[in-house]
Amino acid sequence: MQHISSVSPLVRHLSAEARRAPESGIVEVINAGRERDDLVPLWVGEGDLPTPDFICQAAKQSFDRGETFYTYQRGIPELRQALAEDHSKLYGKPFSAERFFVTGSGMQSIQIAVRCVAGPGDEVVYAAPAWPNLPAAVELTGAHAVPVAMELHDGRWELDVERLFAAVTPKTRAIFLNSPCNPTGWVAGREVLQAVLTETRKRGLWIIADEVYGRFFYGAGTAAPSFYDVAEEDDMILYVNTFSKNWAMTGWRAGWISAPRALGQVIENLIQYSTSGVPVPTQRAAIAALTQGADFLADQISRAAAGREAIVSTLSQVPRLQLSEADGAFYLFFSIDGVRDSRQGALDLVRETGVGLAPGVAFGAAGEGYFRLCYASSLKRLETAGNRIGDWAAQYKVAG
Repeated sequence: MQHISSVSPLVRHLSAEARRAPESGIVEVINAGRERDDLVPLWVGEGDLPTPDFICQAAKQSFDRGETFYTYQRGIPELRQALAEDHSKLYGKPFSAERFFVTGSGMQSIQIAVRCVAGPGDEVVYAAPAWPNLPAAVELTGAHAVPVAMELHDGRWELDVERLFAAVTPKTRAIFLNSPCNPTGWVAGREVLQAVLTETRKRGLWIIADEVYGRFFYGAGTAAPSFYDVAEEDDMILYVNTFSKNWAMTGWRAGWISAPRALGQVIENLIQYSTSGVPVPTQRAAIAALTQGADFLADQISRAAAGREAIVSTLSQVPRLQLSEADGAFYLFFSIDGVRDSRQGALDLVRETGVGLAPGVAFGAAGEGYFRLCYASSLKRLETAGNRIGDWAAQYKVAG
């Protein structure tokens, strides 16, 4: 990758935060392989199904009604109520629509949540490896993202809560926790969530809870353990989420924040000064997803579970490959003996086999040496990918 400072002398006159915005290590691999005829793209966090028709029709009908004007900054009342009712069903307790704020994507939810609690000179501590957009969002505010590496024990990723809070300093304003985790598939148990919540209460810290993959859970129950299971209404927690994963809506750019209602005007202001709200047709589509999408979501989860089983079965037979069987989300995070440079390994893999994976180093230093594979895909595609990866791993020559 070309370093951004070498692109033009004009760049030196930009803000430090803009100059520090990292290039995507995943996009580099995509660019290296996107033109292949035999491409098996498993590098990004989305499935291979388009948005279902009933969702698209809701947006079309909204356009036909002429709903193309400015709208509620917090989201249209019908969508906020639908979010409250959906959460009530999932977590078995009442939710007020006043907790929910519609955003222009899960990414914008993270940006707003970070801006709510951190600014220049502050710190946000997070568990790593992590989706690279998280630390980038923190750094772009002028704050500092502080990673705390999880560890792999007996094939399972684990978070040491004591180590997490040992990284807290007087500058720390928040703990960011993503569970189920992208990229590892790690899921925080209820006891971990309670321990984190107890400690943040003592220290007066915020929690930013990324529970985007909460429905993609392979344990008992209909959802992964959540801070909703242990927290009170007014705990210092900002939940960030998106419609992208559950209902195959990655291209729609619609998400939400759940927060104590006392923050309502602040969050509305931050939406106003960024996007001024989400288009009404998009919000109508989101309502359809919530109110009519139960069967599609169940199929999505079942499909991911089958993909998980299939790719784990194939790759666990590869002698030089080590993997951890994810408890949630829809990613396999694995390593191959002797492949220490995941960026070069991912580039070699896509150029030589057509299989596109995300390099682990794109998720921070704690991810180096690993690859991330998205298994929210057809079994045929996963079979092809698994066989090619196995053959490639068997013959891969490590430089030096």
